[in-house]
Amino acid sequence: MSRRIPLRKRLLVRLLIATVLIAVCSVAATAWLAVETTTRALREEQGQVLAEDMDVLARLSGYAATHPDWRGVEKTVRELSARTGRRIALTTTDRTTIADSAPAGTSLPPRAAATVDPLHIDTYTERGAQRGGVDPRVVGPYRVTDEERAKLEKLAHTRQRCFARNGYEVTVVQTPSGRPVVTDHDGPVAGGLVPDECADGLLNTPTPTENKALADLSERARKCLDRRGLNPGSQPFVTVDVTEKRLGTRYLLGKTKGTDDRTAVREADRCVDESRRAQLDPYVAPVAELFLGGGDTTAVRFDMSPANKAKVVGAAGLVLAVTVAVTAVVATRLVRPLRALTEAAQQPPELHVRVPVTTRDETGILAAAFNELAERRERLEAQRKAMVSDIAHELRSPLTNIRGWLEVTRDGVVDPAPALLDSLHEEALVLQRVIDDLQDLAAADAGALRLHREPVRADELLHQVAAAHRVAADSAGVTLRTAAEGTPWLDADPVRMRQALGNLVSNALRHTPADGTVTLAARRDGDDVVLSVTDTGAGIAPADLPYVFDRFWRAEKSRSRRTGGSGLGLPIVRHLVAAHQGTVEAASEPGAGSVFTLRLPAAAEPDGTAA
Repeated sequence: MSRRIPLRKRLLVRLLIATVLIAVCSVAATAWLAVETTTRALREEQGQVLAEDMDVLARLSGYAATHPDWRGVEKTVRELSARTGRRIALTTTDRTTIADSAPAGTSLPPRAAATVDPLHIDTYTERGAQRGGVDPRVVGPYRVTDEERAKLEKLAHTRQRCFARNGYEVTVVQTPSGRPVVTDHDGPVAGGLVPDECADGLLNTPTPTENKALADLSERARKCLDRRGLNPGSQPFVTVDVTEKRLGTRYLLGKTKGTDDRTAVREADRCVDESRRAQLDPYVAPVAELFLGGGDTTAVRFDMSPANKAKVVGAAGLVLAVTVAVTAVVATRLVRPLRALTEAAQQPPELHVRVPVTTRDETGILAAAFNELAERRERLEAQRKAMVSDIAHELRSPLTNIRGWLEVTRDGVVDPAPALLDSLHEEALVLQRVIDDLQDLAAADAGALRLHREPVRADELLHQVAAAHRVAADSAGVTLRTAAEGTPWLDADPVRMRQALGNLVSNALRHTPADGTVTLAARRDGDDVVLSVTDTGAGIAPADLPYVFDRFWRAEKSRSRRTGGSGLGLPIVRHLVAAHQGTVEAASEPGAGSVFTLRLPAAAEPDGTAA
């Protein structure tokens, strides 16, 4: 009757619980990842807002760079506010409103987002950045006339073609002042060197408009240099860098006369920079403060809509359902072999049921082990039945003889003569021998075989066994010899070792014909002592060698028990040697005899013992 397994202890339920836990953890991890991704997206959105703020600043700075005042900026402010969806307010430095996209009377934010000053902030050269310096869109008196621009464009395209003939691909870019610039976006044009063919100097020559503006700048710079004790000696600006887009670095400054001092050079550059800003100041709008957003604007926060919540819950439920379904399929396939093993184990023992091995995993290994166990059990059952039959047969023959003679003697058919009594006594000895052998085997099987170890000389042990079987050997016409190399010592039970060797010698004498030889030998082999019993009998067939130590086994089934022994001697030898932590092996060649080898642990020679 099969025992019902509690639901909570079933393998399928445990697998499902484990899978559900894994799925829940996976969903939680996915949700966490989604939140992190959303947060990152919000941060990127905030970065986008910052980029939009920089665009607003760049537009307003461009307006200030190209207009002498802020009149008309309201339209630009409202366009920017409509495009960005944010409030944009522009005030003077004393918070006087210039333009505001919010209704009148709306309070300003507590702090300004930026200062709009094209003479000190450059938002044009690098998009999204706020650099120091003059905005390139501030051109003031340097804006060339249409006639000058046309002439410069013609000269620029001529130089472009010249560069192309020399293997340099360049482009012509229009700057805010109207002067074209020859540029190479991958680096300096021609590595900073101009081919001789292209160095005509025409494009590098300032136009009349630029000369007028540079003369004014030079005069302003000269006054600053005089105040600082630096005499330029000539007009500071000597040529035009036709590859530079920025106004401040396009016109090259010459050295001041009579000095190579770096401090003086820096002072001269500072004078030129201040003079340029003073020169351009009338052409730009006054400095203004830029305000973005409202004064009570809250921070952006993530708020999941009901639709998104439904999507997340649906996705999580779908993942959980798929996980449970897949786990159920896998678990069912895992449990099916276990159920087959359970059903096979619950079958009657005499059937010895096997299960099919369908996998190579742990379940398949378990099924294979179960089949091996069933095979061993079937084999042991067969051996048990054979042993019971053999024991019954061993005991039946002498008991039948004893009973028969006793019955005829009781009936007065024969007289109890000494010969009859000797025969009955011999049959009783046979019974006693079989019973003793069975008792020894039972003790060995139960691990109750007692050993009384002591130092034993192997050569003396062989002599004792030979002396005990000398009469039997002489009666059979067999020569019994001993041979020992040195005096090897054993730590063994001498009685049990004589019993083991005696069984081997008795077996050899029974199977060795007259004029044959049985030899007992001993030798030391490393940490072991090797004992051997060699005979010159008929030998054992190779097919029978694996079974010589089985109980009640005989190579010749027709041989009588009286001449063939009980079939228990060799199994007893194997158990006795194993009890001494040794091994026994059999080797034979049909027609040449057999050799039984015992390998036992050696012992040190006792102190004070003569060699």
